[in-house]
Amino acid sequence: MASAGGALPVVFAIVVSLLLLLPLAAASDSDHKYQAEEPVTLWVNKVGPYNNPQETYNYYSLPFCHATENHVHKWGGLGEVLGGNELIDSQIDIKFTSALTETVHGLSQRMLTRIIHVNLTQESPKLIDAGKALDMTYSVKWEPTNITFAHRFDVYLDYPFFEHQIHWFSIFNSFMMVIFLTGLVSMILMRTLRNDYAKYARDDDDIETLERDVNEESGWKLVHGDVFRPPRNLVLLSALVALNTIAIFYGSLAAIPFGTMVVVFILWAFISFPLALLGTVVGRNWSGAPNNPCRVKTIPRPIPEKKWYLTPSVIALMGGLLPFGSIFIEMYFVFTSFWNYKVYYVYGFMLLVFLILIIVTICVTIVGTYFLLNAENYHWQWTSFFSAASTAVYVYLYSIYYYHMKTKMSGFFQTSFYFGYTLMFCLGLGTLCGAVGYLGSTLFVRRIYRNIKCD
Repeated sequence: MASAGGALPVVFAIVVSLLLLLPLAAASDSDHKYQAEEPVTLWVNKVGPYNNPQETYNYYSLPFCHATENHVHKWGGLGEVLGGNELIDSQIDIKFTSALTETVHGLSQRMLTRIIHVNLTQESPKLIDAGKALDMTYSVKWEPTNITFAHRFDVYLDYPFFEHQIHWFSIFNSFMMVIFLTGLVSMILMRTLRNDYAKYARDDDDIETLERDVNEESGWKLVHGDVFRPPRNLVLLSALVALNTIAIFYGSLAAIPFGTMVVVFILWAFISFPLALLGTVVGRNWSGAPNNPCRVKTIPRPIPEKKWYLTPSVIALMGGLLPFGSIFIEMYFVFTSFWNYKVYYVYGFMLLVFLILIIVTICVTIVGTYFLLNAENYHWQWTSFFSAASTAVYVYLYSIYYYHMKTKMSGFFQTSFYFGYTLMFCLGLGTLCGAVGYLGSTLFVRRIYRNIKCD
């Protein structure tokens, strides 16, 4: 075994390497600087209806002026292609000006050499007559700006929208929910279970008292012989809980070029599929023996009928309400960023909301599992998974409301993309929340049955 002293230099080297990489994320002074009269390439991208962000077409599919030479395409990477971006050289003749200078310390002047921002305006609109030839002209005006090169992207960031008071209020409200649920789970663990442990741990020789305690037993203690019984469809549950814990593979619903499809296929064939196959082989051959705190009985215990609100379906459906309540304000900002041309940049908010979602999901699932076991129902595995995964159902219902009330989308193309993308997102969110809820309930169940004395 390696010593702690030998591991410290390795950790230190990794930290130093990460710190050295940090400046690479900032705007670099070595980026392209233009010289006087140097040609400036103007790239054109996808076009489409403003209200339908996913309904996009090639720029030259519309009756714009075509370049005289062959179109030159710019490869922007796999992410750009999956996003539907297609950059084409417009071959419009633009030369960088030589008249822009700035005064340095009031003594000398230097030429401005970078392009910070581009603003397109239209002038002299004309009525279009069908079949009539049009003369389309353009002009370029260069103006100096006080915006630094490192802050050139700020023009696309909507600070008042994302940093509104309602955003902070939603974070505070979700944080208070976390405190309440954490306190509720702590009360269950520290009060109810502590009293039960004391009764199980005491050495009472009074036969009459012992028989009375046995007759008074009810709830979660009676199902200790069945609580660790493997659930139905165990393989499916294992796949859903462990999905993407080794490799993450993603794709797109949109039509993409053949070359990009080949790249995605190579990623799947040489990375995702071998790792999935390796995980299957390891799981089948290295599966360990169950280490349950209680022995599973041979004959399953009959589950008594309980009130309707203690049934697994109701617990699963109600389990997603509070987790959704902790994120639905953030869902508005995320949906607006994705569907309404807003650039999402408050990733600190997103990280905090994600952590709140995880904590709330675990707490709600633990409470639901405790109520289910108290109802003498030991089928807690799938119930815990679906009670957490039902958060995605409420997110999808919210997406329907958002589509009708917050957007002006129209047409089958955009509608199918909207609900198709949202469905894929909700499936991923449901799988994530379900796995988290199941793992939290597993730790809870193993903890409460650890001190149960079994025959």
